[in-house]
Amino acid sequence: MATTTATPQAEEQQPEKPGRAKLKRILLIVLIALVAAAAAAGATWFTVARHFGLSLLTAKHEVPKPPPPVFFPLDPMTVNLQPDDGGDTHYLRIGLTLKVDSEATRQRLADQMPEIRSRLLLALSNKRPEDLEPLEGKRELAKELAVLIAKPTEPGEPPAHVEDVLFTDFVVQ
Repeated sequence: MATTTATPQAEEQQPEKPGRAKLKRILLIVLIALVAAAAAAGATWFTVARHFGLSLLTAKHEVPKPPPPVFFPLDPMTVNLQPDDGGDTHYLRIGLTLKVDSEATRQRLADQMPEIRSRLLLALSNKRPEDLEPLEGKRELAKELAVLIAKPTEPGEPPAHVEDVLFTDFVVQ
């Protein structure tokens, strides 16, 4: 009697069952469709994120806006300047507006205005016309005036916070 035994090579060469081949094709098609859908979704997200300024990695927090500055106009002042070498008398007419950090600072300065004006008049009357002519001289004057204005009037008081001294009128004659 002749018996045939199957060799391992013969088992490998046997065709697969038709159901398994069909299942593998379906799984491959589904896998390709999922990868394509994920790529399309990612591309859409990045396009929309770029257009609207969104970010995947960082969350944007709204930074509160600082309060608007408070401006405090001072009455114009006219002072005699130090005479130059020729002995001619010169005058300075100056208008100032202070930029302060809060309404409370503005009110505090308004309450101390007679003393502040006195400081300003004394400092301005000590200037020479040639010191005030160049732009840099005006900038230095603004810094000096800011320090004088911020200086406390009573011992132990904190200095006022003057952000800037703005010239609204500046005439040397």
